[in-house]
Amino acid sequence: MIYNDLGKTGKKVSAIGLGCEHLDGKTYEQVKEVIDAAIENGINLFDVFMPGREVRENIAKALGNRRDQVMIQGHIGSTDIHEQYDVSRDLPSVKKYFEEMLGIFGYIDFGMMFFIDTEKDYKDVFETDFVDYVLRLKEQGDIRHIGFSSHNPITAAKVISTGVPDMMMFSINPAFDMLPSEEYIFDHIETDMGVKLYRGLDPKRAELYRICSANQVGITVMKSLGGGKLISEEHSPFAKPLTVPQCIHYALSRPSVASVMVGAQTREEVQSAVSYFDLDEAEKDYSQVIATMKNDFKGNCVYCGHCHPCPVEIDIAAVNKYLDIARLTPNQVPPSVRSHYHSLLHRGDECIGCRSCEERCPFGVSVVENMKEANRLFGA
Repeated sequence: MIYNDLGKTGKKVSAIGLGCEHLDGKTYEQVKEVIDAAIENGINLFDVFMPGREVRENIAKALGNRRDQVMIQGHIGSTDIHEQYDVSRDLPSVKKYFEEMLGIFGYIDFGMMFFIDTEKDYKDVFETDFVDYVLRLKEQGDIRHIGFSSHNPITAAKVISTGVPDMMMFSINPAFDMLPSEEYIFDHIETDMGVKLYRGLDPKRAELYRICSANQVGITVMKSLGGGKLISEEHSPFAKPLTVPQCIHYALSRPSVASVMVGAQTREEVQSAVSYFDLDEAEKDYSQVIATMKNDFKGNCVYCGHCHPCPVEIDIAAVNKYLDIARLTPNQVPPSVRSHYHSLLHRGDECIGCRSCEERCPFGVSVVENMKEANRLFGA
């Protein structure tokens, strides 16, 4: 297992986390099988957004005395008032469901403000007592860090600008990254992912990733398979479906992403998910698939590493990633980003301009020019 820093939280989380939604409705024995398999395979991050008492208690019972070996994302505002997963901003209801969770797990590592997608969601959280309740939970030590979940890059960026969250859970996959920000992603999970809406890397999503990196807001990922559509030959917007490892690899390649949540109902499904780490780079390479849609990522680095190897061993994807972040504030590059850039063994100033990387790039990125720009912004 690989462990990544989750932004400024100071926590190292497993690159693959366990999304526990699929444990809802399962017997205790089934839940324990999955929890045991996850811990045995080094998974230390669990997402528990389900409001039902039984599934929460089954997870806690399965953890037993291993609670401190894992970190839990618990969602504030997730309820089942209408006997289904529901979003509530009604504070008495919010408190009832979240404090029940606290009673079951003792504490929550990442208290996630649940489902902030629209301007109304934002106002219902940040212009009411809701956010005061969340801040109080952290002050009391009931939650260790504040996070939030969202599917909308514009709203997510606004939430980050408040300075309240340390991390977020966001829906990331190559199809969603090309979906215009004003589109509602659930419309495209529930119907065919037709190609007509996909016009290229959405600038608002690209900007969000850079904002997260600049502010050290770590990201955990949901919807990496697009509700299963991306791995379906019938529904994929690309010429052929992606594989599960390719979807995981794409998400882990985004700036600030620390962990990708994968759902599992059996021990075998957990082991299948972590087998990602046993694959070679060719098996995880998503670039050739997402290049099959016209006008998708042309000119934009997606950090896929297809440009490698570099004859002078520059980590081109890493340089491009830090450059994209620095472009947000070119006159005031964040010190952390500058430090990460200078920690690279080989940097942009060493580029010899051979352009072998550009010949291999499926997206027509001007790599040599990017290396020059990185050298100008960061210095040698």
